[in-house]
Amino acid sequence: MESRKLLEALSVAERLKDATRHCYTKDGRHESVAEHSWMMTLMAFFIKDEFPEADMDKVIRMCIIHDLGEAFTGDIPTFEKTSANEKTEEELLSSWVDTLPENLRAEMTQLYGEMAKRETPEAKIYKAIDSLEALIQHNISDLSTWIEKEYELNRTYADDKVAFSEYLKDLREEIRRDTLRKLGE
Repeated sequence: MESRKLLEALSVAERLKDATRHCYTKDGRHESVAEHSWMMTLMAFFIKDEFPEADMDKVIRMCIIHDLGEAFTGDIPTFEKTSANEKTEEELLSSWVDTLPENLRAEMTQLYGEMAKRETPEAKIYKAIDSLEALIQHNISDLSTWIEKEYELNRTYADDKVAFSEYLKDLREEIRRDTLRKLGE
């Protein structure tokens, strides 16, 4: 990648450091989108041996790029995001991806398409990690930062995303146990 083009791309991606999510950190500040993506990537690295049939390097690439559209729109929590929000984010992201060198444009377009369909093992793993990381972060954060609907979401969210994998179902159950302990149940 040509130096100037790299700096321009990083300048866009850097916005994710300041784009805050609905989740909070343990110390009580809003988590950034970049921090969420980093934690997802670390999760993928840590669990790579659980999925010998999957290309976990591809999963890591998916985790790294999955929220780049939020550099343009900011983060909208899943429970508030509309199809119109998703369409706007996809259009802005696509316009930006189209400015990248051909090899990166082609790879990112392929990855985003695969991620959207969620048919491959890699896309399923990435999406499960995306959902589980949010639940883990909620369990790490102080309960006072939760809004009412998150009490139920942390009990039930992502069950469908992990259904394809015994390992991820077990991980989801551990997260649920942490949630119930946090809620005093």
